Amino acid sequence: MGSLGGKSDYESVRDARISENLARMEMLGLRRCAGELSAIASESASASAAASRRGGIVGTTPRRTPKPPRVLTPLRRSGRLVAIAAAAPAGSASGPRRRSARLNGQMTEHKALPLKGSLSKFAAEEAEEEEEEEEQEEKKAMVVIDKERVRILQERRCDSKGRGAVYDPVLGICCHFCRQKKLCGEEGCKRCGEGNLNQPCIGKTDCSSCHSSYGILCRACLKVRYGEDMDEVRKNKNWMCPHCIEEKGTKKFWICNSSICLKKRKLSPTGIAIYDAREQGYESVAHLLMDKLKCRAF
Repeated sequence: MGSLGGKSDYESVRDARISENLARMEMLGLRRCAGELSAIASESASASAAASRRGGIVGTTPRRTPKPPRVLTPLRRSGRLVAIAAAAPAGSASGPRRRSARLNGQMTEHKALPLKGSLSKFAAEEAEEEEEEEEQEEKKAMVVIDKERVRILQERRCDSKGRGAVYDPVLGICCHFCRQKKLCGEEGCKRCGEGNLNQPCIGKTDCSSCHSSYGILCRACLKVRYGEDMDEVRKNKNWMCPHCIEEKGTKKFWICNSSICLKKRKLSPTGIAIYDAREQGYESVAHLLMDKLKCRAF
């Protein structure tokens, strides 16, 4: 590339206009005024900087709001520490030190350990005593049942005999399948009808083998999910829940079909499958699942 030559036309025009503007400002006295203003501005800036270094305030600088004086309140201490400080001698700064009874010269009594070989018996006796104490505490803290509330609920309790129509977190017993803690719809139930917590609910099943929550089913779930009748189950003192039946192997492929237990088996929950089961000729959902598991096994 070649070197740049002289000034271009644009630069020549620009320099000419600058010269004209400077001459016009000199004629009007603007350059002198601009110099005086710049001098005044520099003097005020230097003066304010010096004043700020000295801690003074110059011109219209806004004043800082003074901080309110701090009021010292007495320290808050617990009643135990105040009592210890009051009981401490005058020379001590922080009250008496806490020391063990042995270091303070006091005699301590220790329970003798049982003889070798009798530790299990001793532990069993201790456990029995603790259980008795817990039972006494539970009796003291027994839930107070509002009889008037129970009487009002009786008007709606028997509206649905299958699952019950009234939810009650105290008297109601949770069904393993539908998870509804409702009062049963049985007319002769002393627990749900009279509010007696010491009586069993005759509208819920009770497994004769495990007596656990797995064996608690309401009338509707018992019929729909397993095809059994509550009145017949109540008469059968040896009735067992599906978990115990499977564990003992008395009825092959008879399993609990609640959503919780099916998920534990990595099986998808059936949902409301009673209509499909009856359309296919099965008595309940459990019978449908039993047939499917048999086909899968073979």
